Amino acid sequence: MRYPYWLLLVCAGCAARVVSPVAAPAAVAVRPEAAAPAPESVAPPPEAAAPVSGSAAPASPASGPVAASATPAPPEGASALAPCTESAEALAEEDDDAESLPADAETDGEVGEMQDTATSTAPAGPVYTAELSDADLTDKWKKEPASLGSMSVGFVESGRMVNSVQFPQGKDWIVVSPELAWATNETVDALSGVIRDVRSRFPNAPPIRVNAMSAKEGGYIRPHKSHQNGRDVDLGFYYPTVDPVRARERERYIDVGLNWELVRTLVTTTDVQMILVDKRVQKVLYDYALAHGEDKAWLNSLFNAGPSSILKHARHHRDHFHVRFYNARAQELGRRVAPLLALQPEHNMLSHRVRSGDTLGAIALRYNSSVAGIKKASRMKNTFLRIGQVLTIPLRGPCTHCPIPPAMVLPPRRMPPATQAPAVAAVSLDGATTPSVAAPCTPVAPATVTVPAAGTAGLSTAR
Repeated sequence: MRYPYWLLLVCAGCAARVVSPVAAPAAVAVRPEAAAPAPESVAPPPEAAAPVSGSAAPASPASGPVAASATPAPPEGASALAPCTESAEALAEEDDDAESLPADAETDGEVGEMQDTATSTAPAGPVYTAELSDADLTDKWKKEPASLGSMSVGFVESGRMVNSVQFPQGKDWIVVSPELAWATNETVDALSGVIRDVRSRFPNAPPIRVNAMSAKEGGYIRPHKSHQNGRDVDLGFYYPTVDPVRARERERYIDVGLNWELVRTLVTTTDVQMILVDKRVQKVLYDYALAHGEDKAWLNSLFNAGPSSILKHARHHRDHFHVRFYNARAQELGRRVAPLLALQPEHNMLSHRVRSGDTLGAIALRYNSSVAGIKKASRMKNTFLRIGQVLTIPLRGPCTHCPIPPAMVLPPRRMPPATQAPAVAAVSLDGATTPSVAAPCTPVAPATVTVPAAGTAGLSTAR
């Protein structure tokens, strides 16, 4: 059977249009910059940052933290391999001001700890509560739980508190929300001691703002992911005056010297676990500390040690420090008391986040609780649920599937060298410049940092 030539041409055209769109995605899928991981999620090995033949070489690592801010953009094809690749436009578009978040948004920059539970070898027995045998602990928990002191139960993103302490009012600080200023005794003592220490050395320093800590019984507080077991504190920056600055680029207006003294005191005098703060604030702190004689290797252990860094970048943390403390005694007590919670029903509770398909009856059945008990503990007026809502679940018996943190071994504090000689450390005996570790991955930094007012200028000098 013969067909007209025009019909064959039409069919050929249709076939071409069907096939042509398939080839384009295949070409895109093999582009290295599309397949490479984001620079913040995976730290590239040192050799990966080597310049591509024929392209402009990146700045030398020995250029230090100041040179890092002026490093030119890497050549095309190498953007996914360079350690600092975020453009000024990308950082400008990132809204890091926590005040711009909606009321029901979660601060996604907060870091949990449930995924990191095997960082140390478990001790053979109790370390920080060694004076309490299991029998003594059980007896005290039954008869007088208050005598045991503060306990940090569970994890920072899924936990509660027992015998919490409210952060007191004081002349050296301003408690912004007293109803959310509850923590363990260890956290309260550590933080108040640090603030008093800084103010004793710099009496003209304005009071610092103490923001969210935890609720009285711990548990979820909106909009935070963590802050659940009394070890997290949101701490405002030191500014030249007591009034905080509302500008987005806080690093331009903070008293850099006072804030570095705060960080240094936290690191050297307390068992701080981490300090979450925006990388642009880290940049000015790092540069200030290096310029005022701090040991570069020690600074890099705080800022540039990857997962082991104490100062970590977090989105929406450009206007405050998020400080998390180790609580050796409170954490160990919380871990040991977890199997005994059923002996004190008012403390035998956990949190549940509502997901699609949840009903109050199904949740009560899952946790061996009751609808009436959940409504009372969660202060609910009806049985309607919304996705993302966090409920407090009273348990009738021991929780057999609740995650329990491992026994913790408190790591040693990261102290600076006893003697510092920056000039000698920077130059070797033969006069050649000694290679140094790269500065924090903060390619964009403010052109200038506002100098504190005359009344506080003396606070930002080296010790």
